[in-house]
Amino acid sequence: MKTGHAYLKRSLERRLIELFEQFPVVVVSGARQVGKSTLLDHLFGDRMPRIVLDPVRDIEGARSDPDLFLTNRKPPIILDEIQYAPELTSAIKRRLEGDRSPSQYLLSGSQQWQVLKNLQESLAGRVAFLDLDGFSLSEINQCTPKADGWLGRWLHDENTQSFQTIDPLRFNLLEQIWRGFIPETQFLQQDAVSVFLQGYHRTYIERDVREVTEISDLDLFSRFFRLAGALTAQEINHAHLGRELGINPQTASRWLNLLKGTFQWFEVPAFSGNTVKRVTSKPKGFIADTGLACFSQVISTPEAILSHPLWGALFETLVFGEIKKQTALFPTPPAMYHWRSNGGAEVDILLEWNGRFFPIEVKSKSHPEKRDARGLKAFRSTYPHLDIAKGLIISASDTVYPLDEETLVVPWNVFSGK
Repeated sequence: MKTGHAYLKRSLERRLIELFEQFPVVVVSGARQVGKSTLLDHLFGDRMPRIVLDPVRDIEGARSDPDLFLTNRKPPIILDEIQYAPELTSAIKRRLEGDRSPSQYLLSGSQQWQVLKNLQESLAGRVAFLDLDGFSLSEINQCTPKADGWLGRWLHDENTQSFQTIDPLRFNLLEQIWRGFIPETQFLQQDAVSVFLQGYHRTYIERDVREVTEISDLDLFSRFFRLAGALTAQEINHAHLGRELGINPQTASRWLNLLKGTFQWFEVPAFSGNTVKRVTSKPKGFIADTGLACFSQVISTPEAILSHPLWGALFETLVFGEIKKQTALFPTPPAMYHWRSNGGAEVDILLEWNGRFFPIEVKSKSHPEKRDARGLKAFRSTYPHLDIAKGLIISASDTVYPLDEETLVVPWNVFSGK
């Protein structure tokens, strides 16, 4: 992705380099325009050629004669958008049977469908996968966090109160939510952001979706995508989704899987522990980008977010995205859940790591109070046998402060320091 603006350093750079030094094949996957090509170009462009595969043209015979293609292109090599030449998967496997040395093939892809699954199955033990999301807050503001960010510091030492906030920010909270985290939206004038997101939405529906599966009514699917934006940070009910658009639950489930397979939708499973009957089993879903969610709901300005019914859900989606991006920095990332009892008590995000549980509540208010920790307390009382760390309430606050002995309030733009 060639742009006219300066390159912004990505937090995953070091991990990508380390993986390529150890594995013959590394696959960088993620949604369209999150910066996969830019990242690979920046880190490896002066060391190896990059071939951009195409859905229409058979570039250098990559599909018609993949073995000859690889013979003519000795590794190391970057193969961009590998899903457009699935035939290369078997050819790469044959190459690696005779040479398993590291640092041979860097692949990128924007679909979690058959090609990437075939790579995982056929190259087991010889391929590493790295998911790239849109920018994080530290990337947008060009901070240099610890290797695993503030989240890693908290997981290693729950008693830390050394959190800082990113200052100065490129955008305030409302504008950051409205712009989202797709790299290009960070550099556009405000009046051009919606134009860009409209084009992104159209290209995704008219090209990406058509390449993955056959959908007879793209207009209906476009409405489904917009509806997903309205349901971000909520438990998923396929029957409800279907009723809204006049489709059956099976179609709604299939279309959600399509959104997941193209990195536009993520789901967090429900935590049940040993009291299955007391909790819901529905996963919670999140649209991948808050900017797309705002576009889907026709929110025309950042200021309009504060009075919009989705304000809290959009804020939670931002926080979820930040945590998800930081978990990608871990060699062994924590498991992520949400928890909700039948009585309505809930914990928005629950991390499990090394047998310990780290509860996180998200509140879109500037000064959370003790009553805002009720869900955290309910979780502790429901599971007294679990090893539960101090909880966090991530909020619109501008300072870090203890709420009680078991809870710390931290701002949305929390930063672990250099």
